[in-house]
Amino acid sequence: MLRAFRYRLYPDKAQIELINKHIGACRFIYNLSLETKQMAYAGNKIKLSVFDLLNQLPDLKKELVWLKEIDSQALQQSIINLDKAFTQFFKGNSKYPNFKRKSKGSQSFRNPHGERTYIENNKLYQPKFLNGIKLVIDREFLGIIKNTTISKTPTGKYFVSVLVDTGIPIPKKAIINEQTAIGIDLGIKSLVVISNGLKIDNPKPLKHKLSHLKFLQRQVSKKKKESMNRKKAVQKLALQHEKITNSRKDFLHKLSTQLVKNHDTLCLEDLNISGMLQNQNLAQSISDSGWDLFVRMCKYKAEWNGKNFLQIPTFEPSTKICSICGATNHNLTLADREWFCVNCGTLHDRDINAAINIKNYCLRIAVGDTVKKSVELPTLAGAMKQKVITTN
Repeated sequence: MLRAFRYRLYPDKAQIELINKHIGACRFIYNLSLETKQMAYAGNKIKLSVFDLLNQLPDLKKELVWLKEIDSQALQQSIINLDKAFTQFFKGNSKYPNFKRKSKGSQSFRNPHGERTYIENNKLYQPKFLNGIKLVIDREFLGIIKNTTISKTPTGKYFVSVLVDTGIPIPKKAIINEQTAIGIDLGIKSLVVISNGLKIDNPKPLKHKLSHLKFLQRQVSKKKKESMNRKKAVQKLALQHEKITNSRKDFLHKLSTQLVKNHDTLCLEDLNISGMLQNQNLAQSISDSGWDLFVRMCKYKAEWNGKNFLQIPTFEPSTKICSICGATNHNLTLADREWFCVNCGTLHDRDINAAINIKNYCLRIAVGDTVKKSVELPTLAGAMKQKVITTN
C-alpha cells in the first residue's frame, strides 16, 4: 500500500537558496519543454515525445551551466510531468497545459529516486542535500521511500511529502450490507446530510473571514508595486488564506475519518463540480464547502480501511424522486426544502430524501441479483451458446 506523509521542513539559508534554485530550474525546464513541443508541431507538424526532450537535456546543460547545480532527476521529472499533463489533456480529463508562473501555482520539485533518500536524526537526506534538511516528524512510518516532493507555500514555509510503500496489502472490501451503509448528500447550508437523518453543518471558514480578507486585499492594493510594504501586505494576505485552507482541511479530515470508521459502505453522488462553479451565485459557497476534497478523502480512506465507496451517476435525479413509492416530483425547485408526495402522502425533507435515494440506488446496483442464462447466437458453423450475466 502506498501512503504519503507530509512534514514541515526548516532549511538553513544555504538550503533555502538551493531549494529555490531547484524550484525555479524545474519550472524553467517545464516551460521550455512546452515551448519546444509547440514550436515543433506548429513549424513541422512533428510531435516530440518525452524521450526526445529527455535526450536534449545534456546539450542544454552545456549551454546553461547553472543547471548542473540542480539534481538531474528532478529536471527529468519536470519533462515527465509535462508528458503526463498532455496525456490527461488528450484523454479529456484536463485542460491544455499552460506555462508555469513564479507568482502563481504550485512551487515544488520532485525527487524520484527514493533509494538515495532517507530520514535520520530528524533530517532529510537526498541528492544535492547531503548535509540533511531539518524537519519535524509528527508521524513515524515504516516502509520503502519511493519519492519525495519538496514544496514552498506562498507564506514562505517549506514542506516535504514522502511517498512510502508500507508493504501492507490493501485490505479486502467489507460485505455490502444495508444496515452498515449510508447515503451522503452534499450541500451548502448543511455540508453533509446522511440517510439516517443526521445533518452536519457547514463551517464555512471563508465566509466567516471574508470581511478581513477584503480589508487585507485593500491594504495590498494601496501599497506601491515592488515595494517592501507591498510584500509585507501580500504576506499577511497569504497567511490569512493559509489559515482558512488549514481550517477547512482539518474539518474535512475529521469528518471523513469518522464516517469511514463508523460505516462499511459510503454512497455519494458524482457531482459535476467544475460545471456547478460556473454559477456565479453559488461558486464561492461551493468552493468554500470543499466538496471535491471531501469526496477524495472519503475515497482513499475507504480504500485504506477496506470499506466500500460507491457513487451514483451525475445526472441521476436523486432529489425529485420519492424514496417511499418512487414517484417523481417534476415541479420541485431549489427553493423547496420540503415537499409533499401526492402519490403516497409522505412529507419529505429535501436533503434527507436525496441521501436515501443515493443509498438505495448504490445498493440496488451493487447488491443486485445475478442471473445466468444461455443465449443462442447465430454463427457460420451453427448455434453457439454463451452464458451472459444480467443484473436485475
